[in-house]
Amino acid sequence: MSQRPLLSSERPSSEQSDEDASAEDALLVGERRGSGNSRHRRKYGWPFWREVGLFVWAMIATAAVVIIGVLYEHQASKTSGPNSCKTPPPGGKRNLIFMVSDGMGPASLSLTRSFRQFEMGLPLDNVLVLDRHHIGSSRTRSTSSLVTDSAAGATAFSCGLKSYNSAIAMLPDHTPCGTVLEAAKAAGYMTGLVVTTRITDATPACFAAHVNIRGEEDRIAEQEVGDYPLGRVVDLMLGGGRCHFLPNSTTGSCREDGKDIVALAKKNGFNYISDREGFDRLQLGAAVTLPLLGLFAETDIPYEIDRRYLESTYPSLDEMARTALRALTEATQDSDKGFFLMVEGSRIDHAGHGNDPVAQVHEVLAYDKAFATVLRFLEDSKVDGVVVSTSDHETGGLAVARQLHQTYPEYLWYPEVLANASHSSEYLAVRLNSYLSSSSSSVKDKKRFINETLLCKDFGITDATDGEVQLLLDHPEISAFIFADIISRRAQIGWATHGHSAVDVNIYGSAGAEILHGNHENTDIGEFIRDYLELDLEGITKKLKEEGTRFDTMTANGEVVSWMGKLPEHGGRELDELDMYHGDFRRHKH
Repeated sequence: MSQRPLLSSERPSSEQSDEDASAEDALLVGERRGSGNSRHRRKYGWPFWREVGLFVWAMIATAAVVIIGVLYEHQASKTSGPNSCKTPPPGGKRNLIFMVSDGMGPASLSLTRSFRQFEMGLPLDNVLVLDRHHIGSSRTRSTSSLVTDSAAGATAFSCGLKSYNSAIAMLPDHTPCGTVLEAAKAAGYMTGLVVTTRITDATPACFAAHVNIRGEEDRIAEQEVGDYPLGRVVDLMLGGGRCHFLPNSTTGSCREDGKDIVALAKKNGFNYISDREGFDRLQLGAAVTLPLLGLFAETDIPYEIDRRYLESTYPSLDEMARTALRALTEATQDSDKGFFLMVEGSRIDHAGHGNDPVAQVHEVLAYDKAFATVLRFLEDSKVDGVVVSTSDHETGGLAVARQLHQTYPEYLWYPEVLANASHSSEYLAVRLNSYLSSSSSSVKDKKRFINETLLCKDFGITDATDGEVQLLLDHPEISAFIFADIISRRAQIGWATHGHSAVDVNIYGSAGAEILHGNHENTDIGEFIRDYLELDLEGITKKLKEEGTRFDTMTANGEVVSWMGKLPEHGGRELDELDMYHGDFRRHKH
């Protein structure tokens, strides 16, 4: 009997193909087919069912991928909700560094990145350290306005709650809210504040004080050194604002009363330093005795572009941050708790208010350097830790472009104009006013000083018009704004306002801050800090309310003054009431 070749077919291939197709159609529609025919039995053997199995497996795998994708999107959508920061913190000891780039919006990064690449001859992919750690964005509105101020913005960070513009860790009903710094201290963490503006300014104040109106900086100074219901809660403070700590009988004071807050701080255990010599003795944190109060300027530390010529007088943001990191690390070396440190690049905001692009880029670069220092610290540290950085708001309505004429603009801006400047507009304005107040020179000599010394030498402007020089001579009181506009126009940098804007701001973070990916309310950042450090803010709030009345005072005529100060004129009204149009355009139209 002859044997059929192994690969031979009993029927023509066309007949087999027709039957294969018929079988697959029947399988898809669920039709039962007879199995009595031996040829069918051979046809539906192992190879056939293997193909069927692979098909079914592919269908199941596809369905699984779709389901996983839907679940992932659902989970991701929850990260921007009110409960988005419920991530479990790491076990054991930990540190958290919270950085605030006051007034820095997304355009500030674009401006500074391109400026740095131009000035240093860097390739396009050589970006800022911040750029490489961008993880999300934050919505900034307060309860009283779509455009927040620093006080309401910082209250969102410190308390994890929304409040009205001007509120220093206060709620719209004018009750205090416990802050993450206060709760961290109560939980056994060491705490610190590092800023380049006054230590009594809105952002630092919101972590260690409670007042109804941010302008009460005298009262804030008292509370920051421990004269309030919780006692001393800050272990380290470095920055400016010395004038609010000195009695009004002292040179350099800006207090309205004769209280000596430096003396009060020393009474509460603080070591006090007030100059570069004292700072240098700290050896970048190696020789610090806590608690420490360091106030290195009467008001604000100069812009970085000006401070770099005054190294012997003022420490930099990076130097202060390094000092704080080492001091707090050594102070917690034998503790099962770490530390909470807030570091603010405060004067990015001031550069925005002044519409000064030169000051702006150097402030952002200084902040980027401090951010890099914190990252290196975390990488080298044996203790778990995380850094989160964001802004309270954007300032200036910065646009990295400007239309100067009625004709359609070119798509460009000129970083070299900023690179030619060696000082800020603020610095030039101080020099101009000082010169005019002490000089009896002729108008011609005054114009020459403005044109040759200030504009050409210090600002790099060689084509100033007679009208611009005359404007500076006629209005020295607003010369900082005039200088800023002169250089902004030439660099083709635009500004929408001298105030804040409502634009969303960026969030940056290290490993451990993944829950903040995406777009968030600014309160989510405060919640993240609370949850990461496992803090009890409600307990602190309760204690503030219970103990607060003991710190109320009484005037000579018997009037009780709250320890939280006077109430704001608008009373903390809600957003829907304040953001109604009342014909302001017509009212302010010139």
